[in-house]
This record gives sequence, structure tokens and C-alpha cells, in this order.
Amino acid sequence: MARFNTKSAKALVTSVVKSTGRTAPTQQGGRGHLRDPRSELFLLAVANFVSQQTFYENGGDRDDRFSALVRRLAVEDPEWTAGLLGWLRGDGNMRTASIVGAAEYVKARLDAGATEGPANREVVASVLRRPDEPGELLGYWTATYGRNVPKPVKRGIADAVRRLYGEKALLKYDTASKGYRFGDILNLVHAAPDPDRPWQGDLFRYALDRRHHPDTAMPPASARILAAHRELMAVPVAERRAVVTGAGGAERLASAGMTWEALAGWLQGPMDKAAWEAVIPSMGAMALVRNLRNFDEAGVSDEVAGVVAAKLSDPVQVARSRQFPFRYLAAYQHAPSLRWAYPLEQALGHSLGNVPALPGRSLILVDRSGSMWSPLSDRSQLNRADAAAVFGTALALRAADADLVEFGTSSAKVRYRKGESVLKVLERFGSLGGTNTTEAVRRFHKNHDRVLIVTDEQATYHHYGDPTEQVPAHVPVYTWNLAGYRVGHGASGTGNRHVFGGLSDAAFRMVALLEAGASSDWPWARK
Repeated sequence: MARFNTKSAKALVTSVVKSTGRTAPTQQGGRGHLRDPRSELFLLAVANFVSQQTFYENGGDRDDRFSALVRRLAVEDPEWTAGLLGWLRGDGNMRTASIVGAAEYVKARLDAGATEGPANREVVASVLRRPDEPGELLGYWTATYGRNVPKPVKRGIADAVRRLYGEKALLKYDTASKGYRFGDILNLVHAAPDPDRPWQGDLFRYALDRRHHPDTAMPPASARILAAHRELMAVPVAERRAVVTGAGGAERLASAGMTWEALAGWLQGPMDKAAWEAVIPSMGAMALVRNLRNFDEAGVSDEVAGVVAAKLSDPVQVARSRQFPFRYLAAYQHAPSLRWAYPLEQALGHSLGNVPALPGRSLILVDRSGSMWSPLSDRSQLNRADAAAVFGTALALRAADADLVEFGTSSAKVRYRKGESVLKVLERFGSLGGTNTTEAVRRFHKNHDRVLIVTDEQATYHHYGDPTEQVPAHVPVYTWNLAGYRVGHGASGTGNRHVFGGLSDAAFRMVALLEAGASSDWPWARK
């Protein structure tokens, strides 16, 4: 006879981001909660653009904390750390942090003489997903640890080179601006061609000739794209614009692997309407999003704009581009023409495909305090406050019944209607000063089935305690940490208190699993 595993029994649900029980002040003087090293590294990694200043932490200190955590866990927990790094570059789509992490992983394990766990070579190869990244990793290693590159790093890079190097990669990424050219990397790591890619041997030889004998280097006969590119480069400057505007100009640019970045230099003149319209058909979705303002300023026709719009709003293209949802918000805010508004709204919706339709009543709180307004990176036009608002609004619009609240020093409800544009709702959010999270929870929590808080967690002191303590223990509280600071605003990892990290929507799918009684796991372990 069953005594314990009955219908009335509920599975113990656990969360992977766990507090240690120790406390420390938040940056606003509230009582914060420290996390175990894996949890701290995960939250930092998914929000870490490397060398980027945040409101409360300078880039150097942040990088040092990241590197120290990777080095520690590479020795103490190599399986977990290797899984994090591979996932971070893959589904997490964080390039620089994963490359730095892989280098620090190998260095720590070599210094410690550690041999158990994933091979160093495999970890290096796992984070190199784009043809310029072998050079990035070498650049980081030699700048940090000198020119004596150990064998596991060389072998991991060689594995990646065989997978990544092709004709288009050579044209786009093997440029004079790089410290390590393709030929330098091939020499350093002694990468042999992939036997299943018979053309690669000729390509490797050409990359070496391009580096060491640029005046006489000739592309191999089998390399059609390189040959077409060479022919294009031989066209006299005075005749180049006629090539672009003439019949078949767009096809000729595409067959020669001409990117939009290279076209202006080749033309040696402005990127006018004709130039953009010739190269747009071969541009990827990410490049299109970045250049909407340029298209408008050049006067690109509505017909060509329709082609751009169709590509922007195509769910397959959105998935393939793997852009963060906030990229579409940045494009919407900075593109002058309204003709891009609806395609960007559609693209944003596709990129938020994991946001669940929550049943019951939900309280969704979006942090609009001063610390959330620092840019996501030195090159970003967007801040964490708006990124938080994107996710909070998407949750509210899809939920059965939700109260959407913005908070800072004060707090207030944000109006919205079902079926309304996410981008339009965002225009109603403001800037609200401090981070009185506890007061916002106390003011607006009224018998909700769950509470979701999108924040950097740096809550101010409140005499009633931390924000999560204001919610009854049987009501789940989900915190999305967008900054990766060391101290969190509440305990997590036990009961109904859960913390997720990052600026993508991948964690949102965990809400339904947790509420169904399934314990969460690290993203790379859920495959």
C-alpha cells in the first residue's frame, strides 16, 4: 500500500540557482543573498559582454570575477563548466564571454595538472562557432599569457579551423585589420585540411600565400567565389559603380561574396540608393536590422524595402539569425521610417517564442531604476531597463490575467490591452530612480498565483525585509537577473523561489515546467 507517493503528494521542485544562506549588502544597501559559485558564474556569464562597464561594477573587476570563477570551477567541476561554456556560445549566443571562459578553463586545468573531465581541446573547439573566433581566442591568449600557446589550445583551434574556414569566410574575416590572419593561424596551429573537404587544402595554401605573398597570391581554380571576387577587384574604380547599377549587378556582387561592409571600400564612394539596393538581396537578417536607418537615409525604394521587411519578419530568418529580442527594439527606436515598425514588431514576436501563456493571475514587475539605464555594452544603443520592459510586456500580453508594474523609488501599473503591440506598450514605461522592490511587491501583490520580477536585483533596504519575503511561501516568485551582480535580492534554490539569468527568452519556458512539478536544470543538461 502506497503511503507517500499518492495523488495529494507534490514533487519537491528545486531550482538550479541556489543561495548559500549567507548574506551581504546589495549595492543599494538592502539585505542581499550570496549564491554558490556555479550559480554566481552562470548569472554573470549570461549577462557578461566582457570589458563592459555596468552601473555598479567596472569592466575590469567584472572580468576578474568572471575569470576567477571559471578557473576555480574548471578544476572543481570540469563537466559542469565545460557544459556552461559550450552552451554559452551556442544557445546562449554570448561570443566573447565563452571565448575568454574557454581560455581560462584550459589555463587553470594546465596549471593544476588536472586530467579528469572533458578534454581541454574539446572545450576550446566547442566555443569557436564563427570563422573569426580562432583568431579572437589566440589574441586573448597571447595578450594574457604570452606567445607560448599550449598544445590543447592549438589542437582545439585546429579542429575549429577545419570546420569553419571556407571561401566566404576568407573574404569576410581574413582582413588586414586582424592581428592574426588566417595564414598566421594555420602556421601556428598546424591545421591539416579536412579529408572530407578536398578543396580545403588548396584554400589553406591560398590563405598562406595571401598572408606571406599578397602580390602574387592566386586563388585556386576550384574556388569560384574567390575567382569571381578577384575579377571584381580588378575592375577599374571609375567603372565599378556601373557594375553595381547595371543588369545583373546584384547577382555579380553575391557570386563574388561581396559584403555590405566591403562594398563601400570597393566603390571608393558613398553607399547610395543603387549600392544598397544591389547588395540588400545578399544581406543576412542581422545585417538588415543594423542598417535600416542607412536604407532610409539613402532613399531605398518601397519595393526593395518590402523585400527587407519580408526577410525581417520571416520566422525562419529570425530563428537563424539568433538575435536577442532587444536588438529589434533598438532597431525600432532608431530607424526613422515607420515602414519598419510592423516587420520589427513581428520579428520581436518571433524572437520571444518561448514566452509562455501563463494561466491564472500573474504579477509582473519591471525594474526601471537608475542602475538599469546603463547600456548593455559600450557599443549598444539599448539599456537593461528597456530589455527588462520587453520581457515583462511580452509576459503580460500572453498571460491569461496579469498586472504589469514598473518600479524604482516609486511604482505604478503600466496600461496595456490584449493584442496590443509590445513596442507600443514600451512607450508607456518611465525612469523611476531607486530600487524599492520590496515596496512594489507589497503594494501590488493581491492574491496572485505567481510573481515575476525582471531586475538587476540591487534592491534598497526595507524594514519589512527582502522582496521575496513579502509573498506567501506557497506562491512562486521568479526573478530574472539581467546584470549578474554577485548579490541577489532574495534567497533562491529552495521552495518556490527561482532565479534565472540573461537577456534571451530561453529561461521563460522553465516557468511552466516548474509549476508542473518538474525540477529545473542547467540549460545544457535539458537537451
